[in-house]
Amino acid sequence: MKHLYAKEQRNLQLQKEAGEAQLQLLKAQVHPHFLFNTLNNIYAQTQTTAPEAASMLLRLSDLLRFMLYDGNKPLVPLDRELKLLQDYMHLEQQRYGNKLELSIDLPGDTRGLQIAPLLLLPYVENCFKHGASQLLDQPWISLQVRLDGNWMKLKLLNACVARGGGRREGIGMSNVARRLQLLYPDRHQLTITAGEEVFIVNLKLELEPGAPAPARNRISTAHHE
Repeated sequence: MKHLYAKEQRNLQLQKEAGEAQLQLLKAQVHPHFLFNTLNNIYAQTQTTAPEAASMLLRLSDLLRFMLYDGNKPLVPLDRELKLLQDYMHLEQQRYGNKLELSIDLPGDTRGLQIAPLLLLPYVENCFKHGASQLLDQPWISLQVRLDGNWMKLKLLNACVARGGGRREGIGMSNVARRLQLLYPDRHQLTITAGEEVFIVNLKLELEPGAPAPARNRISTAHHE
């Protein structure tokens, strides 16, 4: 048993190092300065001729910048993580046009709280992959985040195809559950409800305090098409 455990740990470490090597190779092949300069040039060209495309490029640029520069940090400001979710959801919405009903309600003042990066995105990705993309009529997704002291309360709902009881848990969501156990032991509560026509994620997470962040107007957007 000890031998098997040691072998498993070694394999996990090798997989981690291989993933990090692939990421470093990607960074080397697509130099960030070249990438962002190119995106900025395209953005400048499309601002007047195709404003919707320009908006998408700006959000894509922010997503890539976050993943390249902040994804490896132990902690990032909560407002950056929430903006990542918002940008991703709006980019995905472009594919659906008037067919998708999207509701986003985020706190304007995150009080300088910090969170592990890319922790929440897999849940949002899951909504589009297994929810909106499989519904022909009236797909909808709702994201709500509230703060209570240092605790963040996230509620994410999406319509899904009736499957006669239960729904899958993808690899991405399983990885998040493991990250929560490692990074926030005894500091999180996760409840996933897989109904026949709705999928609900409730996450309560105690976050790290950080430097005070400047207050912003509350972000609250809803699209009812």
